[in-house]
Amino acid sequence: MYYAHTKEGVDEGEWQLLDDHLNGVAEFASGFSAVFGGSDWGCLAGKFHDYGKFKPDFQKKIHSNSNAVVDHKSIGARLLSDRLGHVGKLLSFCIAGHHGGLPDSSHANLGESLDDILEKAQPYLNCVPETSSKLNSVELPFTPTSAFQLSFFTRMLFSALVDADFLDTERYMNPEKFSMRETGPDLEILNERLNEGISKFKPDTRVNKLRCEILDHCLESANLNPGLFTLTVPTGGGKTLTSMAFALKHALKHGMRRVIYVIPYTSIIEQNARVFKEIFPPGSVIEHHSNFDDSKFKDEEEIPFAGLRHRLACENWDAPIVVTTNVQFFESLFAAKPSRCRKLHNLAGSVIILDEAQMLPVEYLKPCMRVLEELATNYNSSVVLCTATQPALQKSENFSDGLEIAAELAPAPDRMHKKFKRTELQDKGVLSFDEVAQEICGAEQGLCIVNTRARAAELFSKIKDEPGAAHLSALMCPAHRTEALTDIRTKLASGKPCRIVSTQLIEAGVDVSFPLVIRELSGLDSIAQAAGRCNREGELAGMGQVSVFEPAEGLPGPFRQAAVNAQNTLRLYSDDPFSPQAMHHFFADTYWLKSDQLDKKNVLEDLNSPHGQWDFRTAAKKFRLIENEMVPIIIKFNDKAEKLLRDLVFTEFPAAILRKLQHFTVQVYTHQFAALNDMGAIEIVDEKYAVLVDESLYDFEAGLSVPENISNDNFIV
Repeated sequence: MYYAHTKEGVDEGEWQLLDDHLNGVAEFASGFSAVFGGSDWGCLAGKFHDYGKFKPDFQKKIHSNSNAVVDHKSIGARLLSDRLGHVGKLLSFCIAGHHGGLPDSSHANLGESLDDILEKAQPYLNCVPETSSKLNSVELPFTPTSAFQLSFFTRMLFSALVDADFLDTERYMNPEKFSMRETGPDLEILNERLNEGISKFKPDTRVNKLRCEILDHCLESANLNPGLFTLTVPTGGGKTLTSMAFALKHALKHGMRRVIYVIPYTSIIEQNARVFKEIFPPGSVIEHHSNFDDSKFKDEEEIPFAGLRHRLACENWDAPIVVTTNVQFFESLFAAKPSRCRKLHNLAGSVIILDEAQMLPVEYLKPCMRVLEELATNYNSSVVLCTATQPALQKSENFSDGLEIAAELAPAPDRMHKKFKRTELQDKGVLSFDEVAQEICGAEQGLCIVNTRARAAELFSKIKDEPGAAHLSALMCPAHRTEALTDIRTKLASGKPCRIVSTQLIEAGVDVSFPLVIRELSGLDSIAQAAGRCNREGELAGMGQVSVFEPAEGLPGPFRQAAVNAQNTLRLYSDDPFSPQAMHHFFADTYWLKSDQLDKKNVLEDLNSPHGQWDFRTAAKKFRLIENEMVPIIIKFNDKAEKLLRDLVFTEFPAAILRKLQHFTVQVYTHQFAALNDMGAIEIVDEKYAVLVDESLYDFEAGLSVPENISNDNFIV
């Protein structure tokens, strides 16, 4: 008898048979891969992934309950590589990496290479059962036009395999936990709930009539065949629920399985998730993002049932609606580790909505476009680029690297732009921050948006004594920002003085409306998003006033090129600076003229070798949307935060408490964290959790104060 797994306290007669495990993984992997036509591939990967466990050394380890490390991945990888040629090469990557991660092909700078792993199998090839009866011919489910398509197919097979391996192992080792995995309510139920909600929308104002027209047009467009779409909706046009309505109807029409909603900022993800959770039944929506990642903690028995199910669904995105961030989504698509890749096969057969699509990072734009293109072309998915400021990503004579867009889902973006026009833009030229402060103080209600946290803090210090002055940035913990926004909305609604200085976090997904908005010069898309916080509901008798200024103190480095492109566009389109034509011109400058910078780290080169010499680990290391690591610091913001901290110190099972503490954290860069730690401003609780103990550094108006000598002007939000 050959065994795959044992359990403590269980007799040998109840150990998991190796054949049972191989067949179980093959069945799971085959089903997962079937969504993109790779069922036979998934089956082969599953049947051979642990073939090395037939080795006498491994069975000896099992019977002796030894901790000895015995390689069991190389034999299956080598057998398929030797006997199935190019097909075997693709599968060998998956099997060789199913524990340690997808390897590089030949060089071992980042761990064992595939060549190293295959070589290790040589002495043991005669120690395992005959394989010829198990090797069936398989064919690709599509005709590849590039080597990148083959490396991406390999990655999706890898995802199916590692998820299958996790699940079959869990089914044996922890059947109670396995039984708690549920996909959630059917999409039909979610669609009914959403339709009930949107049926209450009434075309009772000019703006609401336009929102209803956009919604109706998108619902009609849901019958289109799957593909790549744009949804260009002016700010305030209701794109969040409109895009979800399209996605659910489109998914039901074409037999798709879930909706993936991708958002640029962690600062607004909870807000969008909350909108969906208020509409859909429990268990429908998972939100997967950073801050505290409670998958690091092994305390399932203490997590409430719903919380554990949420965590389990986050492992592989097996849920009807997933709300996540650009970082989590795109970095997973280029990751090498099994835990990061596990979810990827569940992107197949999905509707993927990229909210604020203009936020795709320019230096990684080509890799991002290629994976979106693949998902829409070969994995039965639809992708919606959703924004008020549509980036010029469509393939054209001037932009051969662009995307083949199937359709625009909104009705006549030009007409909608004109109908939604509620603001006028004025260029104030060069202003010092003192002059900007005077502009803010000269209005009873006004919003000023600047490019960095440091500048927001500096400008706020100049107006903080004015009636209604307030500050917003990610240096405030989420609970603090929520309180501040509630107060801001109350003041705006009651006509009280309200003078706000904010970073750009207010530009995405925050529903506020000021009669005056002032924006530090930046990209035209950011200026347009800022304008979306002005006269949002068309409540003013005339146009809302939006102005842009160039700071006398100079622009921060990361914003200079976008600002230059914006100035060029504003000169040409001064009559209508936020028109679709103006946006197209701005993004053409940003993308088309810099085509050599759209894959700045040459990530695609690592995954595009025609001979299968793919370097998955190297690509994963290069593809980091956030170059500088950030670390959470817990803030004792109120009594609730202090009670949670006291509970955290004494609990054996911290995960549920840490989820609640996410509302009381501020993210800082690692060098700033180190400096704060050196000056004794933070305490490391239980050797894991950083807590701000120098309470003088947290201001209940401006948030965390980072000393000037360690500040970083690249703190964006």
